[in-house]
Amino acid sequence: MKYRNLGKYGIKLSEIALGSWVTDLSGAEAERIARETVDAAFDEGVNFFDCADAYSGGAAERFLGKALGQHERNEFVVSSKVFFPMGPGANDWGLSRKHITEQLDKTLLNMRLDYLDLYFCHRFDPTTPIEETVETLSDLVKSGKILYYGVSEWSPVQITEAIHIAKENNLRPLSVIQPQYNMTDRYIEDEIMGICEKYGVGITPFSPLAQGLLTGKYRKGQPLPEGSRATWQADKQINNLLTEDNLDKVEKLLALAEELNVPLSVLALAWILRKQQVTSVITGASRASQLRSNVAASGMDIPEYALAEIEEILDYHPFSRHIG
Repeated sequence: MKYRNLGKYGIKLSEIALGSWVTDLSGAEAERIARETVDAAFDEGVNFFDCADAYSGGAAERFLGKALGQHERNEFVVSSKVFFPMGPGANDWGLSRKHITEQLDKTLLNMRLDYLDLYFCHRFDPTTPIEETVETLSDLVKSGKILYYGVSEWSPVQITEAIHIAKENNLRPLSVIQPQYNMTDRYIEDEIMGICEKYGVGITPFSPLAQGLLTGKYRKGQPLPEGSRATWQADKQINNLLTEDNLDKVEKLLALAEELNVPLSVLALAWILRKQQVTSVITGASRASQLRSNVAASGMDIPEYALAEIEEILDYHPFSRHIG
């Protein structure tokens, strides 16, 4: 496993991280498999584990806290997020000082921790001034409850404003972002990646395999694999990606991956890591074998001819999309 600094900062994260978004905790057997996956991550040198208060209504935080508790605190970097509703009350969501402060205390209790290494604003809150949010997060850094803070799906303007508010008011800086980034969604290359490079902000992308599209399990002209995300995902994100154009690209990428003698998933992760602005790629894994496959992307150098071929296959053109 290779490790990278979080932007210009000293903390080092494994190039491959383990996320908790799709971790199945429905029953003892599912939890046993999830625990094996966490154990496999440690065995493979993964030191970054990502979570959020909203995942499984807090159950994901409680599970991860229990699993990480079997290891020394210096052995791992852990993150969580705040924004989405965690109760019926008017202040049970968002990025106000009240909700962030109260929810962080619940997260630390869930995870059996004294502090978080990274804390993200899951989405932008139009009902709270950015100044209030940034000042609150800066205060939490000063208090030692979090070490670094950042945002997830924020626009370039919102990220830049937060960076400047912190600088102008001598507050602790925004240090990391967690955007969606993969071969089918490259919007951060247009502006956000440049902003992060300029200010030394680390990038820890989520959904690197485009909901499973870039694993090669979904093939043109073939039925959906039994039990795959496309057969049960409530919001149908993966189904919306199963277009003729995307499936054509997958066929070409699969051929290239076979030529390079790697799974398409590994090629897709290594392709993200080609960008030095990226610190760590947050992957999901439903079993330990998937995790072990993913870590092969760390340190993989994609030949120049293959990178050029990927660019031709993807045929990317800058575009605007809704963020958040």
